[in-house]
Amino acid sequence: MTNRRNKKYKELIIATRNKKKKEEILRFLKGVKIKIWSLADYPNIPKIEEDGATFDENAMKKSTTVAKATGKLTLGEDSGLEVDALDGRPGIYSARFSGEDANDELNNAKLLKMLKGLPLRKRTAQYRCSVAITQPDGTTKVVRGHCRGYIGFERKGKTGFGYDPIFVMPRYSKTFAELGPHIKDKMSHRAMAMKQARRVVMRFI
Repeated sequence: MTNRRNKKYKELIIATRNKKKKEEILRFLKGVKIKIWSLADYPNIPKIEEDGATFDENAMKKSTTVAKATGKLTLGEDSGLEVDALDGRPGIYSARFSGEDANDELNNAKLLKMLKGLPLRKRTAQYRCSVAITQPDGTTKVVRGHCRGYIGFERKGKTGFGYDPIFVMPRYSKTFAELGPHIKDKMSHRAMAMKQARRVVMRFI
């Protein structure tokens, strides 16, 4: 990305309609003095098909599409879970792992079923996240984060979203859903990526 320190923006769009994801991203941008919107504020923008081959490609498609449509600085994010025993699946298909009508509960149930009978040592996995920040002219910066853990044997905890109820952090032997945002926000894949993304956004205000 060309470093254009003289270009300033007063608004940022988070290219998501996922309420929980928006709330999490907003926590990482707390204190940044820029007006923040999401796609919930832009209902006329059509659904963006996540057909990229990588997390980077999907994040960039979201950010570039919205930046072009609105003329505003845009942050696009894509993330997912890679399970070693499944050769990296569900990966970029994490959100729709259980089919067209996929939701968090169905996705978690399918994954637990696929790993049934595997011992803990073979249940290793990682969360990965790519964040793209795009200017209206298409200039884009991509940052990344990841977090290693393992898949538990059952759902535990009531916070978070996605695979958080079954993704266990070895340091605590608890799932992200059990640990809650206070701890998750210090070590998650999205935390690692958003710490870098925050610095990028700060250059433009």
